Amino acid sequence: MPLDASDGFSSLNPGYNATFRPRHLTLGVVVPLESYPHADVPNMHAHLERLRRVDELGFAAVWLRDVPFHVPSFGDAGQLFDPFVYLGMAAAQTQRIALGVASVVLPLRHPAHVAKAAASVDVLSGGRLLLGVASGDRPQEFPALSVPFAQRGARFRESFSYIRHMGESWPRVSSPYGAPVDVDLLPKPYASRLPMLLTGGSQQSPEWIAAHGDGWMIYPRDLATQNSILDGWRRRVHDAGRPPQPVMQPLYVDLDDTCRRPRPLHLGFRLGVADLIAHLRALQDIGVHHVALNLRFNRADVEDTLETLAREVLPHFPSA
Repeated sequence: MPLDASDGFSSLNPGYNATFRPRHLTLGVVVPLESYPHADVPNMHAHLERLRRVDELGFAAVWLRDVPFHVPSFGDAGQLFDPFVYLGMAAAQTQRIALGVASVVLPLRHPAHVAKAAASVDVLSGGRLLLGVASGDRPQEFPALSVPFAQRGARFRESFSYIRHMGESWPRVSSPYGAPVDVDLLPKPYASRLPMLLTGGSQQSPEWIAAHGDGWMIYPRDLATQNSILDGWRRRVHDAGRPPQPVMQPLYVDLDDTCRRPRPLHLGFRLGVADLIAHLRALQDIGVHHVALNLRFNRADVEDTLETLAREVLPHFPSA
């Protein structure tokens, strides 16, 4: 299956431009950078040292999640900290790696706060922010903030539009979230606009997703199914009159060279280096542009695994 026919994606900010390129796959990592297979809550040991190290090693992006509340039935409290506070810290601790959030739950936040926090991180980091956005998938969080779970789709669309308008000078917007009059929101994004990547379905139609996002975040699936899904995505983007848009996915990895063949685990595999490279090449061939590796189930030492990935895998998938 041929990949994108264009010579490049839209130029948005340095982080986006280095992470996403047609016919090419780059690698990122998901925070927490630790193994906690049998617990909901990570210990965040040495998290800043590891963050600095993945920047030095040449990974394209680091990804944080927005988990407002610890929901035990969900089984993962994420990196614990507010994503924008953590992104500010990450901006100060790193030099070149793209800073992604996957993904901000838009219905649970006022979009003016999201727009200001995101633009602040983008400017302070020199244009390295990648803003993943989602409608939310943990019903327990919504009543805690007096937000109707059934309305999350409509609230997502309104919030998405509001944030887009806040990147303009003296924006004019009428929204259930408010109608700013004779006020401006500062700072503005580092470059042309905030890169906003849509997550999954986000309670929207496939056509809406293809028409509005600066990329699409999807879950891992078998290659044949993923290939079919990406074919549909490319058709819808084309039908919307837009240039090609990038696609990314996470992948849980337990790197183990004693495995003779890949063994499935939650949203990923236990596998050796050679099989990981082969799988990533297959994803590249079907049109995935970025893979965020999650080491939650990795049994080997995290520092050793990061060094192995950088030494043996990253050279096959360099960022710009």
